[in-house]
Amino acid sequence: MTLLIAYATTDGQTRKIARFCADRLAARHSVELLDLADAEGLDPGRFQAAILAGSVHMHKVQPALIAFAKANATALTARPTLFLSVSLSAAGDDPEDWQGLRDCAAAFVAETGWSPGQVVDVAGAFRFDQYDFFRAWAMRRIAAAKGQAVDPHGSREYTDWSALADLLDRWEAGLTAA
Repeated sequence: MTLLIAYATTDGQTRKIARFCADRLAARHSVELLDLADAEGLDPGRFQAAILAGSVHMHKVQPALIAFAKANATALTARPTLFLSVSLSAAGDDPEDWQGLRDCAAAFVAETGWSPGQVVDVAGAFRFDQYDFFRAWAMRRIAAAKGQAVDPHGSREYTDWSALADLLDRWEAGLTAA
């Protein structure tokens, strides 16, 4: 089976998650890993299934992911797909944050016309080594408001790699069962 794993990232954690997905599935499938910033002319119809991943910032995913999903909604909807929505909100248990993630996913689907087979929220990371001064300041404030202690000179991952591996295994089993 030929799988597309395409992503849009802001600070690099979504890229790391997409690479993890590709590595996990490459032993049994032909996998193409693609940064959506370089997706011009890509025909998703040549893949039997697809995973798209994007990080959520300010209640939206990256424009490249929106554009790709919108331009290819019909082809994506016609095959098994998984949408990984990466955010720091997914690391917590605040009901308002989780409702915000559901609202963001619904807005994404409405805007693009693509209905993913499955939407999963994946916890992201603080990447202080990637932030400019103002973004680092804002992220420290967000962390403090959520009661998180962070190193303002390093990174802190919240991604649950074991849970992601389990998710991929279940998704893959659904592909081979179909």
